[in-house]
Amino acid sequence: MKTVPESTPEILNKIETRRAAVSVVGLGYVGLSLAVAFARAGFRVTGIDIDRARVSSINQGESYLPDVTSDELAALTSGGRSSRPAASSAGGRRPGRLTAEADFAPLEDTDVAIVCVPTPLSKTKDPDLSHIIVAADEIARHLHSGILVVLESTTYPGTTEEVILPRLEGARGLSFRAGTDFFLAFSPERIDPGRKDWTIRNTPKVMGGATPQCLEVAQKLYETVVDQITTVSSPKVAEMVKLLENTFRATNVALVNEIAIMCDRLGVDVWEVIDAAKTKPFGFMPFYPGPGLGGHCIPVDPQYLAWKLRTLNYNAKFIQLADEINLGMPEYVLGKISDALNEAGKPLKGSGVLVLGVAYKADVGDTRESPALDVIQLLLEKGAAARYHDPYVPELMVDGRPMPSVRLDAAALRDSDCVVITTAHSSYDWDWVVASSTLVLDTRNATAGVDSPVGRVIKL
Repeated sequence: MKTVPESTPEILNKIETRRAAVSVVGLGYVGLSLAVAFARAGFRVTGIDIDRARVSSINQGESYLPDVTSDELAALTSGGRSSRPAASSAGGRRPGRLTAEADFAPLEDTDVAIVCVPTPLSKTKDPDLSHIIVAADEIARHLHSGILVVLESTTYPGTTEEVILPRLEGARGLSFRAGTDFFLAFSPERIDPGRKDWTIRNTPKVMGGATPQCLEVAQKLYETVVDQITTVSSPKVAEMVKLLENTFRATNVALVNEIAIMCDRLGVDVWEVIDAAKTKPFGFMPFYPGPGLGGHCIPVDPQYLAWKLRTLNYNAKFIQLADEINLGMPEYVLGKISDALNEAGKPLKGSGVLVLGVAYKADVGDTRESPALDVIQLLLEKGAAARYHDPYVPELMVDGRPMPSVRLDAAALRDSDCVVITTAHSSYDWDWVVASSTLVLDTRNATAGVDSPVGRVIKL
């Protein structure tokens, strides 16, 4: 007969009745969206972030992310707009189900702690777990019986059980055990910023618990905000699932980037090739070339897996090759710009190049790992007069100096020797861009279907 720890029925009851206090550590794209989801489900949620500007913004009901509206946030942080000042809050706002703090004190009384902190790479492409370790140590410092801890940050297989579990089981001399005194699980985030079709609610969730009891509690919690949950046998399996997903994308993008280079050498339109290939109803999935990989996940996550395998004396060859190809795409784009200008009788040095879009993907303002930044840097190093426009990114830091987004008008396009499309924001009028420019290099096939004189638009 399975023995059910005494703390299990208590936490399950708290979750079912929405009396469980939830803390979300890290309030970026994942953390804030998750905090909002649990608050909307009826839980009392405290967001924790060391960025005081984020904390202040949330408590004022002002969102800093496009995926969460300020109206939605205000309704949750204030309990609805109040016409009368409340003694417990400033500006006439009542405390709501969602609040934010810049320290870890709320962990003392929380029933659930969800960790959504960044997991970057070091300069040597080794995993930087410093944010996870800080969060785990703070949770351990406030550890108490019955708490559920869930890691959502993407990391290498084994992190939950090798890094977090020992810290919790050895916390404060309590000799707590997972599945008996507290509950621990890993459930990788699957948020795609800017998407409206796939949300936290309808995107299936993968989950692995340190013990069957841990998995039971974590599943019970997430069933309140997610329609479908896929459980796996351990946190390590769940960690590997996330890395497979992102390695799959990184390697396939690298493949199609190399196919684009091959097509260019063969004088074949790679976009026409992809469009025709994707008519096959089986055995093919379309991926699209571009100036490189961007965002926090796809360029970074495969390196976590490669690093882990190096510790086991195995060289992840596909990951290494994919990284080499994808990292080389900004140089390839630079070559295309130089060749296009040369055909027009202009040198790259001194030419005015306007880069359209610097976010790593369309319709967001996130520039993390964006290949457009590398393209701009390379242009400047070669002596080009590089500028950029992005409706979502008002300013960049380049070589330690601010570079503002320029005003996009007919004069800016006409006065540029080459316009380079690196991010296909939906707000751009591509017919107007092409008609107003003398030369366009399109790395995203954004101008497909736009009529233009021969030679005015060059594709990747």
